[in-house]
Amino acid sequence: MTDKEEPPEEGNRTVENAVLAGFFVVLVAAGIWLLGTMADVRKAQDCAAQGRRNCAAIDAPERTR
Repeated sequence: MTDKEEPPEEGNRTVENAVLAGFFVVLVAAGIWLLGTMADVRKAQDCAAQGRRNCAAIDAPERTR
């Protein structure tokens, strides 16, 4: 056996690291999305708690002539 040959486990470690890095990226993205959604809900609840009636944005289609 020479020094240049990798043990069989070494190739699997690279794949495992790539999978774990991908999972971490997905987890961070989901956390950022969740925080943004929670902030939007909080703003809507604060608006409704103050008794306002125009809290939600209404998307109306543009009128064409």
